[in-house]
Amino acid sequence: MAKKTVRDVDVSGKRALVRVDFNVPLDKKGEVADDTRIRAALPTIKYLMEHKARVILMSHLGRPKGAVDERYRMDPVARHLEKLLGAPVRKADDCVGEEVQRAVQELAEGQVLLLENVRFHAGETKNEEGFARRLAELGDIFVNDAFGAAHRAHASTQGVAEFLPAVAGFLMEKEINMLGQVLGSPAKPFVAIIGGAKISDKIGVIDNLLDKVDALLIGGGMANTFLRARGVNVGNSLLEADKVELAGKLMRKAKAGGVELQLPVDAVVAPAASPDAEHKVVGVQEIPPDGMVLDIGPQTVQNFTERIKGAATVVWNGPMGVFEMEPFAGGTLAVAKALAESGAVTVVGGGDSAAAVQKAGVADQITHISTGGGASLEFLEGKELPGVAALQDK
Repeated sequence: MAKKTVRDVDVSGKRALVRVDFNVPLDKKGEVADDTRIRAALPTIKYLMEHKARVILMSHLGRPKGAVDERYRMDPVARHLEKLLGAPVRKADDCVGEEVQRAVQELAEGQVLLLENVRFHAGETKNEEGFARRLAELGDIFVNDAFGAAHRAHASTQGVAEFLPAVAGFLMEKEINMLGQVLGSPAKPFVAIIGGAKISDKIGVIDNLLDKVDALLIGGGMANTFLRARGVNVGNSLLEADKVELAGKLMRKAKAGGVELQLPVDAVVAPAASPDAEHKVVGVQEIPPDGMVLDIGPQTVQNFTERIKGAATVVWNGPMGVFEMEPFAGGTLAVAKALAESGAVTVVGGGDSAAAVQKAGVADQITHISTGGGASLEFLEGKELPGVAALQDK
């Protein structure tokens, strides 16, 4: 379903109320520590400025629980955005109310105003109609460019769309197009790599992808649950005992559908998840009773890499091990490099996988890195995202 974008509406002279995802990490000094999400919104903001819109940006930051929390004010974000744009960014002290309306009235065409954290109001996460209406009063059109928050039905992502014509920004458009292409008409062979700690977080994704992929490669902590379903003793490793039966069911579904499902054949094990713990590589049948599986082993890396090499489309979501610790980062970084070298259309779901691609230094060789962890997961599950559903169809 194609959605209207900022290109499809006349924005000149209009008040463009833009939902961005500026939920960025701050360092100890309270400055922006990683500006990836801010940079991702620049094309939309610059387009609106160049086309003489009055640009009003709104975002959340952290989890302030519906009340003002000084740690989560948007001021450092405003300062950082100003640097990136090379143009002044005004900052409001709230996101609704008379003073904010005055600040909006004073905006000239092409100027930018950043509202205060929308989550300082309880009405944001409750998607209260009254709060959404007060936000909507600030704009003539609503532009949603916050894919990372599109899976939440909040006032600033869905509620305002009830009161204003709603279109996608360029980042939102790219996310919908890329993830949509992967699910709708992927070039074959189509390979999915799913990792991360828990199978319970990814059941819907695995289930939905099994109808579409040619091969499914499983790593990370969740692989232990699949291995257990095959009768492998995984020692002291992370294991979801209540999901072993489900893992078996998914493996049977893969087999029935002719999908090749690869599990690790070897692993890096240690007595504890600590960078100083003594670690060694063992075959999955030789995992010691007190050992913890903390990464995929070299033979598994080779198997996965071979499968990725022959693919035309690859989707990756979730790390292969505890990649934050150097001794257990090898598998995840190897998968990132294999994607970069594959020549396939490569899509990396947000969160840890996106961080791994950055860490491996291959981000610029990936076709698309999603900015939304939870949102990309729900999209890959085949769910309709409230923030996307609220946009006007072409």
